[in-house]
Amino acid sequence: MSADGLERASRVAVTGASGFVGGALIKLLSTHSNFEPVAIYRTAPERPTLGCETFVCGELASDTDFTAALKGADSVVHCAARVHVMNERAADPMAAFRLANVAATHNLARQAAKCGVRRFVFISSIKVNGESTQSGQPYRADDVPMPADAYGVSKMEAEEGLRNIAAETGMDVVIIRPVLVYGPGVKANFFNMIKLLNRGVVLPFGAINNKRSLVSLYNLVDLISVCLTHPAAANQTFLVSDGQDVSTTQLLTKMAEALRCRARLLPVPSSLLVAAARLLNKKSLSQRLCGNLQVDIEKNRALLGWTPPMSIEQGFALTAEHFQGHTEK
Repeated sequence: MSADGLERASRVAVTGASGFVGGALIKLLSTHSNFEPVAIYRTAPERPTLGCETFVCGELASDTDFTAALKGADSVVHCAARVHVMNERAADPMAAFRLANVAATHNLARQAAKCGVRRFVFISSIKVNGESTQSGQPYRADDVPMPADAYGVSKMEAEEGLRNIAAETGMDVVIIRPVLVYGPGVKANFFNMIKLLNRGVVLPFGAINNKRSLVSLYNLVDLISVCLTHPAAANQTFLVSDGQDVSTTQLLTKMAEALRCRARLLPVPSSLLVAAARLLNKKSLSQRLCGNLQVDIEKNRALLGWTPPMSIEQGFALTAEHFQGHTEK
């Protein structure tokens, strides 16, 4: 409540403001009169977020000073991280992940609690749960974590420390584990897939009957915004998806429809693809293309009354529209 008796906007500090999720979240919060987003960058951006207070706090480290950005903040959404990379170059990947994703996260959280922040929302990863599921047996938010790589382990350790900080300080902690996030401006493998489809490249993925959960950028930031204020979100862990699982073949077909092009897919049996991937030492790639990874978001509905506001078809349409508006064929 402000001095004049009017309800003031909730001040939300967002790390990773130049990133895919952080940037989208700031844009969403800026459209709500009850939120006042604060953008936290590692380095000075070429194009600062308009109409949003910004701070440059440097690299993620155990001694990074966030206090200026946290002053007066009611909540923090920690999106910044050292992300999973396909071609790791660090001499000690585990140490690099622990520095950025564990030590730096705990440093930020302790500073937030000291500054009077009431709620800390941590964007974790489904990799904390594991790499794959059995068909029809989705991951749930309260399953025992089983991370399989350094990135997943670092996110799990960050979560564990945050729960301890919450218990010590009384600051609420909310943990959100997204599956693969797509949307306008998506990069990496999803972007490469769109390019191949748009160019009419023939792909050997026409007979894959797996099930994968995805989440559109819009659905993810919508859930984050709900978790900022919902009383039942306090000290909970949530998985998030579009609520519509698709096979790799269906994903490619639906994305091609959104692009208004033809999906040129050869019906190569997934067993052959897996065998070929093993020969080429690409087992993790074959798992993502041919394996299952499903999540159950019933907890979100039960505790928060949250269901994904955007369908996967709508999410693909927005992604395709942005791609075609920003990329030459």
